[in-house]
Amino acid sequence: MKLEKKMLIGILICFIIAVPAWLLGKMIPIIGGPVFGILFGMILAFIKRPEKLESGIKYTSKVILQYAIILLGFEMNLFNVIRVGGQSLLVMIFTLTSSFVTAYLVGRAMKIDGKTTTLIGVGTSICGGSAIAATAPVIQAKDEDVAQAISTIFLFNIIAVFIFPPLGHMLGLTDTGFGMWAGTAINDTSSVVAAGASWSSAAGNNTALAFATIVKLTRTLMIVPITLVLAIYTTRKIRRENSNESAEGSTYSITKIFPWFVLGFVLTAILNTFLPIPDTVSSALVQIGKFMIVMAMTAIGLNTNLKKLLTNGLKPICLGLCCWFVVAVVSLLVQHFIGMI
Repeated sequence: MKLEKKMLIGILICFIIAVPAWLLGKMIPIIGGPVFGILFGMILAFIKRPEKLESGIKYTSKVILQYAIILLGFEMNLFNVIRVGGQSLLVMIFTLTSSFVTAYLVGRAMKIDGKTTTLIGVGTSICGGSAIAATAPVIQAKDEDVAQAISTIFLFNIIAVFIFPPLGHMLGLTDTGFGMWAGTAINDTSSVVAAGASWSSAAGNNTALAFATIVKLTRTLMIVPITLVLAIYTTRKIRRENSNESAEGSTYSITKIFPWFVLGFVLTAILNTFLPIPDTVSSALVQIGKFMIVMAMTAIGLNTNLKKLLTNGLKPICLGLCCWFVVAVVSLLVQHFIGMI
């Protein structure tokens, strides 16, 4: 989708709405700017808007979202990933697998839309809103699917911040053990930081907070293989569906939905690791990326039917609960068997 002049007013509308959402997210990080953005968008969707805004809103929800993911790569330091990866990789493999298996089985049992199921699965197993944002264009999810998944993930982010620290103390976890648990079982980065900070405050050191944050950022890299696998799966599915409809359908290419922006994410992570980019610059680029995600979530909210979302909301919440519970338990079990706790 190429940027045209007629799109600018729609993009500007998303920008204006995103500003207060971003500021509120800074004031209340436990909720975060993307959630405020999607809520503001859904509320304003009740107001009839001019047709000329639609192309810019769609561009924001699709293309600007992809550019935002690329900028998030400046948050990654691959040396830290390698250092922590040896300890966390096994836990991540098991939590990822358990989350996707649970999402698939429960989603089918409850007859939940496949795209919503996938988004909740990646949101739970990888990194909440960022993973949902990266996966949505790959599987060609509707804005309502994204809104449903974001809302579900947000609910369990909030719960995790309050219950993980006391549960960790009840289970007798070490600082490192809690950091690993929070980093692999809490969905969103802001919630991981909040839970880690709460634990570290009680412990009198920042070990759990630092370790949880690095594990969480390492977990974010799983966006790359997961989106690539989903791109291949989606391409094959579309080919099967279209093969009997037209000759053109049978030649559907993966390049049409290949997540090129994920390669951009990897590139920016490499640049941030090996080039002497000042911290202020990389931090500013990450913040711009996160603001662009708020803009994209605002656009998605503007294209979401809130009444339909609330009507269909219970099943996705149950699915999210099942995935979240399984990931939390599996993370603890794997840590126990490898001797971390």
